[in-house]
Amino acid sequence: MKADVLLGLQWGDEGKGKVVDVLTPGYDIIARFQGGPNAGHTLEFNHIKQVLHTIPSGVFRKNKINVIGNGVVIDPIVFRKEIESLAAKGFDISGQLMISRKAHLILPTHRLLDMASEQARGETRIGSTLKGIGPTYRDKIGREGLRVGDILTDFEEKYTTRTESHKQLLREYYHFDFEEAFEACEREWFEGITLLKTFTLADTEHFLNEMLAEGRSVLAEGAQGTLLDIDFGSYPFVTSSSTICAGACIGLGIAPSKIGRVLGIFKAYCTRVGSGPFPTELRDETGEALRKAGNEFGSTTGRPRRCGWLDLVALKYAIMLNGVTEMIMMKADVLDQFEILRVCVGYEINGEVTEAFPFELDDRVKPVYVELPGWNTSLTGIRNAADFPEELRRYIRFIEEETGVPVTIASVGPNRDQTIRITA
Repeated sequence: MKADVLLGLQWGDEGKGKVVDVLTPGYDIIARFQGGPNAGHTLEFNHIKQVLHTIPSGVFRKNKINVIGNGVVIDPIVFRKEIESLAAKGFDISGQLMISRKAHLILPTHRLLDMASEQARGETRIGSTLKGIGPTYRDKIGREGLRVGDILTDFEEKYTTRTESHKQLLREYYHFDFEEAFEACEREWFEGITLLKTFTLADTEHFLNEMLAEGRSVLAEGAQGTLLDIDFGSYPFVTSSSTICAGACIGLGIAPSKIGRVLGIFKAYCTRVGSGPFPTELRDETGEALRKAGNEFGSTTGRPRRCGWLDLVALKYAIMLNGVTEMIMMKADVLDQFEILRVCVGYEINGEVTEAFPFELDDRVKPVYVELPGWNTSLTGIRNAADFPEELRRYIRFIEEETGVPVTIASVGPNRDQTIRITA
């Protein structure tokens, strides 16, 4: 048995959580492989709406094992709030969740360092979610991080040593006032640590490989999106982890030969949160109409998302990096109101048109568009692909022909039953 990988092909916020929830019945194990609580996977079903930041999106299906892999960074405060939110809705996931002992912990001082660093950047800030993600991965790479397994032995000494080092940096380098915020955050943080200890903490790389050897099915769930990858995204306006398919191997301890299908998720248009280049961004009434129709506000931060037309140059780049075998198109219904749709098929740079994703996206990059007819009708009541309007079929065919990858699912609304499988 091989593990399938589900990940985002744009700048995140593609709707991965919803699709994981829909696909979970076909898998035994759902395993999150990277990122931290800067992710926000929103699920809606049975009049319930839940945003998950750290916990895998398979927790709402019975008899499924959910794994937080070693590539994830965990904030105990956010983790505790998620568990309490789920409990308030009647979901006890204590027997469903397994956490890697090798996953790194976001400390209270990591959050403060994130704030101080972003403040120091001024006009050049990267648009961090201020969740402490970057500083945590920085400590991990610097071999100074604390891992989940550390909370079981001599933790107080390890914690104090690391936080004192952070405090010195906050005082002497950033000149950042942090004492009051730190004390309030630290109390909550240790409450989260106490809760974390009640869950199954394991060397999940052994568990996952044993399950695959036994023929059990695994779905690896990614966070953020390909264009936010630390190596291949629109650097430096990226996240701090490997968001591409290779990141599933690193973040779960699965060999490349164990990867099966690669499911790439994209919106029928594009969005981006925070700073950074965005070639097809619409800073006009059309962009505002997309934002309003798609309710495009960050599920983690609440920030309004920047909106624009679908970018096939970037999409084909993401497909190449991930080895995508099939695609899932989200939020097709957001385009219901448009008579004409535009799709970027190339970039004009210094007077020359290219279909290659460049080393750096800057003001010289101008999108080259083609126009397609919109369907100009509501899709939200459709439950079968046979009922798609011809203009939507044409839009999907155009994307498939340009990318060479089939679109196997299209979403026409936020609920489970609005996720429609497409047969060839």
